[in-house]
Amino acid sequence: MKTIPFLVLAASLVTGAHAALVEKTVTYQQDGATLEGFHVYDDAVSGKRPAVLVIHQWTGLSDYEKRRSRMLAELGYNVFAADIYGKGIRPQPPEAGTEAGKYKGDRKLYRARMLAALDLLKADERTDASEIAAIGYCFGGTGVLELARAGTAIAGVVSFHGGLDAAEGMTAEAGKVKAKILVLHGADDPYVPAEQIAAFKKEMNAAKADWQMNFYSGAVHSFTHKEAGNDNSKGAAYNETADRRSWDAMKLFFAEIFN
Repeated sequence: MKTIPFLVLAASLVTGAHAALVEKTVTYQQDGATLEGFHVYDDAVSGKRPAVLVIHQWTGLSDYEKRRSRMLAELGYNVFAADIYGKGIRPQPPEAGTEAGKYKGDRKLYRARMLAALDLLKADERTDASEIAAIGYCFGGTGVLELARAGTAIAGVVSFHGGLDAAEGMTAEAGKVKAKILVLHGADDPYVPAEQIAAFKKEMNAAKADWQMNFYSGAVHSFTHKEAGNDNSKGAAYNETADRRSWDAMKLFFAEIFN
């Protein structure tokens, strides 16, 4: 499929086709661990189409990622929201930090969990395997950059307010980053220091990656999450303008890489 998905959906609506989102919970395995993801697509779009893998934030797969997945499906994408932690593991703070730390501290395991979900998405009959992207929020934003560093053969990754640090010995290698990279970042995010941003730029340039980074003024961590509240002094807060602009930037990025 080489047509921009939202145009396909618009054409379907004009001809009177009934558009409805089809969604389901999907149980799958990774090295003995039982995982429970979320699959959604628009049944008004026929045949193969571009697909998007969604990686959750630190509390695990939640209603937030499901809502974003539905928004993507409404644009015409075949969408799978991964479960990194495992079925029934949906921690809240402060336990969420401990659970997320298991995977940040073991990037090989983190990559394996994401690749298990990616394999499912690739195998789905609706997916155009040549047109797949991955997006992630916070913890998941860190994750999709790991997919890029690993040389995963997908079209692109989008990190929303994610960490940018690489694990020791697992930095991107020159010429091996296949995915184009878009980083969407709060200009005032206290959890990602300037040194980490500088190291990321240096790493990506050394790897000769195709990358870009947008900064949103007045935005801190979690700027796409309404659940984060609106108090920037806490370090994580919702920012309506940054949320809208970052989503629009993602759509433009997809229009570029899916062609």
